[in-house]
Amino acid sequence: MTGGDADTPALRRAVIDTARAMEAKGLNQGTSGNVSVRAGPVFLITPSGIPYDAMEPEMIARMPLAGGPAEGPCRPSTEWHLHRALLRARPAAGAVIHAHPVHATALAMARRGIPACHYMVAAFGGDDVPLAPYATFGTEALSDAVVAAMADRTACLMANHGAVAIADGLDRALWRMEELETLARGYILSLQAGGPHVLGRSEMEETLVKFADYGLRPLP
Repeated sequence: MTGGDADTPALRRAVIDTARAMEAKGLNQGTSGNVSVRAGPVFLITPSGIPYDAMEPEMIARMPLAGGPAEGPCRPSTEWHLHRALLRARPAAGAVIHAHPVHATALAMARRGIPACHYMVAAFGGDDVPLAPYATFGTEALSDAVVAAMADRTACLMANHGAVAIADGLDRALWRMEELETLARGYILSLQAGGPHVLGRSEMEETLVKFADYGLRPLP
């Protein structure tokens, strides 16, 4: 589902369904990680500290993109700064997913981005998946670091933290997060096998051109 122009019960349910799917796919554990979707001049975001299987649509927090306090009975995720900053910086983005997938997080803990070790790196808009420098969770400093790292990308790793992905809608954002974790796992395994052969610039440029009409188009 893509972000819409209105805050509706269906859109709120889609946020919860995405968060539950993220957990079911092993991309997140417990109450870490968060999901947001654009809804016109506001965005909807998962609440802080509530297990996904206990969430109900009315618990989803609503926040103005232009700035201002959250609305709703529950506090928004502690990473609301990050979600708002990305949605404001990337007008084509309709959804943001932040999670702590094990292999992506392991690379983030080692402070390593993902090079062009597989052509599917192109799914994230370039010839690597960058690493955003460390900043304390839930801060504007972290939001600034991630927005800068993703200036021309649709995902990044977050040093000593986790990963974040954007897309035009929730389904594609979830796909990107799952693909990112698959790449991270493959990269780690290739390092154990002696290190990957990294694709060259011309090879990645050709792949990026082909991604222009791939089934899941990269976010502009």
